[in-house]
Amino acid sequence: MIRPVRPAEDAGAICEIYNHYIAETVITFEIEPLTSDAMQRRIEEIASRFPYLVYEQGGKVLGYCYATTWHSRAAYDRTVEMTIYLHRDRVGKGIGPMLYQELIRLLRRAEFHVAVATITLPNTQSVALHENFGFRKVAHFTEVGCKFGRWLDVGCWELRL
Repeated sequence: MIRPVRPAEDAGAICEIYNHYIAETVITFEIEPLTSDAMQRRIEEIASRFPYLVYEQGGKVLGYCYATTWHSRAAYDRTVEMTIYLHRDRVGKGIGPMLYQELIRLLRRAEFHVAVATITLPNTQSVALHENFGFRKVAHFTEVGCKFGRWLDVGCWELRL
């Protein structure tokens, strides 16, 4: 089931999903794990303005996605950055496309104009997910992040909504 996030209820599960990516992968450039309280504050801030969705099955949050500010300048108000994270055991099980389909629908209904996705490279699964929804690659930044002693590239994809 896809539903809007409930910050107080979902923060712990979302934090658990995200902290795995912080500790074990280069998908996010964050280095320090988050507490549930810090995650709840983030969720509340984002969800106050943008769609924030979770995928829940059997009472357990297995993935989430949201849109947020791409840049803070006023002229960017109709552009969003999209983010998605899935429980590590549920990657490749069809949850990502379901979440993104609903998020894109909500963004279009809210009359956002462009969605941007920033992806640490290489990441064939994320690139495929975005390109299957019509995102196209518009930028490639070389060695802009360093995590686990590795310099990492980042690509940007965009979708006109």
